[in-house]
Amino acid sequence: MLDPKLLRDNPDKIKNMLEARAVNFPLDELISLDKERRDLIVKTDEFRKKRNEVSLEIARKKKAKEDASELINQMQAVSDNLNRLEQDQIKTEEKFTKLSLTLPNMLHESVPIGKDETANKEIKKWGSIPTFDFQIKDHIDLMQNLDLVDLERAAKVSGARFYYLKNQLVRLNQALLQFALDFLSEKNYMPIQTPFLINRHAMEGAIIAQDFEDVIYKVEGEDLYLIGTSEHAVASMHTDEIIDGKRLPLRYAGVSTCFRKEAGAHGRDQKGIFRVHQFEKVEQFVFTKPEDSWQEHERMLSIAEEFYQKIGIPYRVMLLSSGDLGKISAKTYDIEAWMAGQKNYREIVSCSNCLDFQARRLKIRFRDRTDEQPQYLHSLNSTLVATTRTMVSIIENFQTKDGHVLVPKILQKYVGSSTI
Repeated sequence: MLDPKLLRDNPDKIKNMLEARAVNFPLDELISLDKERRDLIVKTDEFRKKRNEVSLEIARKKKAKEDASELINQMQAVSDNLNRLEQDQIKTEEKFTKLSLTLPNMLHESVPIGKDETANKEIKKWGSIPTFDFQIKDHIDLMQNLDLVDLERAAKVSGARFYYLKNQLVRLNQALLQFALDFLSEKNYMPIQTPFLINRHAMEGAIIAQDFEDVIYKVEGEDLYLIGTSEHAVASMHTDEIIDGKRLPLRYAGVSTCFRKEAGAHGRDQKGIFRVHQFEKVEQFVFTKPEDSWQEHERMLSIAEEFYQKIGIPYRVMLLSSGDLGKISAKTYDIEAWMAGQKNYREIVSCSNCLDFQARRLKIRFRDRTDEQPQYLHSLNSTLVATTRTMVSIIENFQTKDGHVLVPKILQKYVGSSTI
């Protein structure tokens, strides 16, 4: 949610943002609703003041044993008008809030302007693309040959894009999670395992819910949704709180299973474990003061880069364009890992600064002293590791001529072997 002052003082700035994002949004309607609700607040306050004045005058007349019938009639008219205005105010506020919750975040000045991913900007590359002196396979063939996954039985019991992990792939999955938690603990992140289900209010605080209706799973008959990432649960855990500014930044290492419908995926992504409905993830999530958020954003990216450098996965960093950027983010970096079997870079990390967008929706504020006016903090999130996608890159990049997979050195103590 944006600061309403921006809507009133600089609507052209919002209009330019919408054009850059190529988002069709009824901005004029929102501006009109904002004016209407503010006018109703003024009128309602005036009628409340009038009601109090008439009430006092009625009491005075009755005490003086004077005729107050005309004032009583006037009081009834004032009360009727006040009730009508209060109902109009409630309805207008609801319309304004509902519409304002769908308005995207402002863009950072460094974000490239473009209609889609073709306008994304490559920032850097790391690592050497592996070369092979044999015919390589993709992760699907390698996993099935090594009896690491059962996709057919998973499809039988759960449907497409589910899986049974087996044998050493279970250990590799757990190794990535444990290494990620150890790694972030060294960076002063607090490990936190979140609920897998949250209510609508929490979900709407973290995301623009109507844009995710086809992505998130809802529990039938209950106000509960399966999380698509621990970010949603971590973002909302401090709802309606005023945090001591001396505690900031709060850095969380959120670990969870994630659930996504992944509508629209196609090709080989449907058959392997790159794009699936359920996976484990460790997420960086940070609450910080506004003046520190851009420095924190770069820090989170560097931490994610260091993680993949330690594993030894080649990658590139992409700055997302306005047309490819999520609506709650002001700026996002993606890390795309090299997938040898696909001969392509694929996204494995998304690192975003949401400014005060989520904090306003969830009413999360901070202050350094008790006599200060609370202000909204900033929230940032970044994948550290989504295990299935990272395992795809490891399996394809570290495959051997005899059809096995070398375990990256940093993970060997967790897996318990050097080869799968």
